[in-house]
Amino acid sequence: MRIPLSWLREFAQVPAGATAEDVMADLVKVGFEEEAVHRPTDALRGPVVVGQVLSLVKEPQSNGKTINWCQVRVVPEGQEQTLTGKGIDPSGVQGIVCGAHNFVEGDKVVVTLPGAVLPGDFHISARKTYGHMSAGMIASVRELGIGEDHDGILVLSRIGLDPEIGTDAMELLGLYDQAAEINVTPDRGYAFSIRGVAREYAHATGTVFTDPVSKVNAPAVLSGGYGVKINDDAPIYGKPGCDRFVARTVRGVDATRPTPPWMSSRLRLAGIRSISLPVDISNYVMLELGQPLHFYDQDKLSGDIVVRRAVAGEKLTTLDGKERSLDPEDLLITDASGPIGVAGVMGGASTEVSDATTAVLIEAAHFEEVSIARSRRRHKLPSEASKRFERGVDWQVANIAAQRAVDLLVELAGGTADEAGTDVGTAPDPVTIALPAEFPAARIGIDFTEEQIVTSLEDLGAVLDKTGAGWTVTAPSWRNDLETKEDLSEEVARLVGYDQIPATLPVAPPGRGLTRVQQQRRRLVQALADAGLTEVLAYPFVSKAANETFGVAEEGAPRTALKLANPISEEHGYLRTSVLPGLLEVAKRNHSRGFRDLAVFEAGLVFLPGDTLGTPSIPPLGVKPSDEVLDALYDGVPDQPLHVAAVLTGHDSPAAAGHAPRLWDWADALDIARLAGDVLGVELVVTQGRHQAFHPGRAAQLSLRSGEVVGYAGELHPKLLAAHDMPARSVALELNADALFEAAADVVVARHISTFPVATQDVALVVPQDVPADDVLAALREGAGELLEDVALFDVYAGKGIEEGKKSLAFGLRFRATDRTLTADEASEARERAVATAAERFGAVQR
Repeated sequence: MRIPLSWLREFAQVPAGATAEDVMADLVKVGFEEEAVHRPTDALRGPVVVGQVLSLVKEPQSNGKTINWCQVRVVPEGQEQTLTGKGIDPSGVQGIVCGAHNFVEGDKVVVTLPGAVLPGDFHISARKTYGHMSAGMIASVRELGIGEDHDGILVLSRIGLDPEIGTDAMELLGLYDQAAEINVTPDRGYAFSIRGVAREYAHATGTVFTDPVSKVNAPAVLSGGYGVKINDDAPIYGKPGCDRFVARTVRGVDATRPTPPWMSSRLRLAGIRSISLPVDISNYVMLELGQPLHFYDQDKLSGDIVVRRAVAGEKLTTLDGKERSLDPEDLLITDASGPIGVAGVMGGASTEVSDATTAVLIEAAHFEEVSIARSRRRHKLPSEASKRFERGVDWQVANIAAQRAVDLLVELAGGTADEAGTDVGTAPDPVTIALPAEFPAARIGIDFTEEQIVTSLEDLGAVLDKTGAGWTVTAPSWRNDLETKEDLSEEVARLVGYDQIPATLPVAPPGRGLTRVQQQRRRLVQALADAGLTEVLAYPFVSKAANETFGVAEEGAPRTALKLANPISEEHGYLRTSVLPGLLEVAKRNHSRGFRDLAVFEAGLVFLPGDTLGTPSIPPLGVKPSDEVLDALYDGVPDQPLHVAAVLTGHDSPAAAGHAPRLWDWADALDIARLAGDVLGVELVVTQGRHQAFHPGRAAQLSLRSGEVVGYAGELHPKLLAAHDMPARSVALELNADALFEAAADVVVARHISTFPVATQDVALVVPQDVPADDVLAALREGAGELLEDVALFDVYAGKGIEEGKKSLAFGLRFRATDRTLTADEASEARERAVATAAERFGAVQR
């Protein structure tokens, strides 16, 4: 909302020297946010004066143009020029070249003298042009920055002005005024008016507020006016779309009269373009009082006005010239010819006020917020009127606004008001709220005196009745946001001053902080980042095919996925059941832009719907659902476990002198999976795995000791990589992080660290090709006994020297005792026991 300061001063005592910045600083105290300052003098500087054209000589030029060589008086005849500067003639008559032809000798115009600066940092100086020394410029509306009209010179008589020569034109046109712009939150629609902002400024500064309503003398009762009927047979949520309609008629209007500069200046500063006198008056009243108006050419109306819902198939051509198909939920203004406007949003072209209009019917109605908001969104028709109606307009101000418009049409457009008028509708019940005396202090946390509470609420316009426990508060009609005692407490705190609320740092109770799962998640994500992987966030929306490929291990196995009702595209119409599809899209996008060495991961939710999805009905608004209803709602929400996945493509490091980077392979994916388990204190059992998204022979299944499968790691399937235009041998992994969190021990007991030296021995075992290496490793660990500190596979070989159908597995074994230095014989004996166990279980033979 932009607030011209000259307008604000009419209703609140703003200091004469106050700037827009000062006003915004005061409004911040009562909860508004600063937006911007609008000040014409930031872009326009004088001298800019009223001049009179003394002579005008037309001079054709060789380029086909005809210019006017003008002599313009800028000082009253017989007076001396008090302005000085290069190019300013002391005689008070300036020679000026002008290319416009819409003025004649004797016209009074706006002259920018040498030394002036126009918007766009255009400096005016005396310069030679077309054979003359032109000392100044006769300005158009657009050159002054007060409009878009550039067809000709601004002739002052055409806007109803006849000022003295030499008058400061910037003051005459209201260009010394300035506007403060504030952000108005949706719950404070009353502040979309000078009336509302002036009241808030008075709250903030303690100055006197004069309600503009008090300056309007409206009749108490209206009757005998234009026929209006309200017939809403399909109210939304049971609330009528229109509950008041005031109509007034003004005849003998001259719609071609110019809008006075004081009005057009204020409208311009408020961000509204001046269009015509009737339109400008309706906008002016709306900004002043917060009540949107609509003007009809009464001679174009046929029959009574009826406010009703649209009928399917109806159409309306609105003021913007577009034909719109109407929805049965739209609230319409109609007459005998059909729809003539979308209520509270935009009027129809058929009854538009034009220059030929002589009889104006003024509409000042009160419309229900939801109806207007839905129509505005449905037809993509934002307007100043709908912005106010969908936030709530004062029901009581409709007749005042209509009378204000009548007065301005009579005063400025020469009209005559009909004594008869129309006022139909039913007033809403006033909102009354019980406010216990101690509640504001308990709610806000500071002690308010009774005087502070009463004064604050009465300043709002509320009426207080004392009760035994506190007060019964009747909210003012313009504050539809005040409904509860909490709302009233907030208003007390706001008006007493937020700066009065002490800043107290809350003390966290002992034992609080991150939950166990939160700590585990942070550890896991940090460990992967520390390992060199980059965390990314992918869209959770995937295709049906992606869910079928990644969501189940076996091809063709059933997988239930959650289909979106309104997807961003049909290709991404489902919620993911695996994190990998999104990661592959990220990798593919990076590859297309030349980034081919990638190691990315994501920790995110997947969505696994169960047998029950959703609920048969939605609980009603305004009532807390019962425990049974809440349980049913939660039962219908799909299971959403946290998964962590990674994709690795290309090389593990950049190439450099003396360094040959290594391609990522399946073992790297397996190492990252093991790292995830290690950091959580969970042992992962690795076995040969089969998953349709992974290579048939280079994939590992990851399980817990309990046998629960928690993920897969390895090389992605070649056909899948080719389909995604990804490099061959790209690898990936995915783990059910929630399952790992649950399996992790509550307390990890640190193992004793021996200070004695380690004894290392290697062993190579030949086993059948189908024996998993992890099973052999487990047998070695079991057979070696307590002296074995660690065992790791470091080589797999099959080929020359190895019997067909078999493979060689090479392991490194580390032995250490906690109380002594091991001898070579002790280490060898432990190794032999380990080999014997492997030989017994798998027929392993040492190479």
